[in-house]
Amino acid sequence: MDALKKGWFSEFSELWPGYVLSLEVEEVLHEEKSKYQDLLVLQTKTYGRALILDGAIQCTERDEFSYQEGIAFLPLCSHPNPENVLIIGGGDGGVAREVAKHPNVKSITQVEIDESVLSAARKYLPFMAVGLDNPKVKLYVGDGFQFMKNHKNEFDVIITDSSDPIGPAECLFEESYFKLMSTALRSGGIICSQGGTAWANLDIVERTLQHCRSAFAKTSYCVVAVPTYPTGQIGFIMGSLNPETNFNEPVKTFTDNQLDDMNMRYYSADVHRAAFVLPRFIEKSLKICGNN
Repeated sequence: MDALKKGWFSEFSELWPGYVLSLEVEEVLHEEKSKYQDLLVLQTKTYGRALILDGAIQCTERDEFSYQEGIAFLPLCSHPNPENVLIIGGGDGGVAREVAKHPNVKSITQVEIDESVLSAARKYLPFMAVGLDNPKVKLYVGDGFQFMKNHKNEFDVIITDSSDPIGPAECLFEESYFKLMSTALRSGGIICSQGGTAWANLDIVERTLQHCRSAFAKTSYCVVAVPTYPTGQIGFIMGSLNPETNFNEPVKTFTDNQLDDMNMRYYSADVHRAAFVLPRFIEKSLKICGNN
């Protein structure tokens, strides 16, 4: 019954007990303990390079685009004019890479607390880290909480690209964080936060969405497919200060040629709409029927 093999990385977590995802490893490219977390970069056999933080897979070269495009374009295309965007976290650069593609975006401010993640991404994950050096991006190393306290009513969209709600990222799933984001937004502003998977942690999704509801007039939960995340998908918590926002109908759509020009491999208007179509057990549990 013991199928765990030498030469494989296996992700174990108290967030999904009894469940493990494994990647065959060809080489350990980088390993360090930063000020905030354990950091590992692997060359895997079939998923390319992989970034691991505190034992949890953050991204792999083969499927990272679905997460990055989803967390970026779902909120951007729900806002009528997302000129000024704030990214909290996202030290690998993938979210910045995608946000910069949107034609309405003029300025991207990114705040990443762990400088070691930035350095490792630039060296080992250049296909993502290219986003960090986009001319639209202003990058700060620091605490996102403190940054938003000092920047009120500035942003059209805030995207939180965090690790899971355990350890250093746990505070990014609390009510105080959602209320703080609401103060950093301009009128009608929208937020999108990594929201976990309902298949493994429906209770956490429920609680996080409730925190979002305490601060935003309109909220929703949506999902995208990411094969190397627990249960094969990841959810996003979305909130808008505008009660008229209809998340599941994009206000900005692109032609196939435009999507090709932006090198979009996952996102489209149809994928946008489909992301908000949830299985009945999730929909009923989150009590969002008719609330989109």
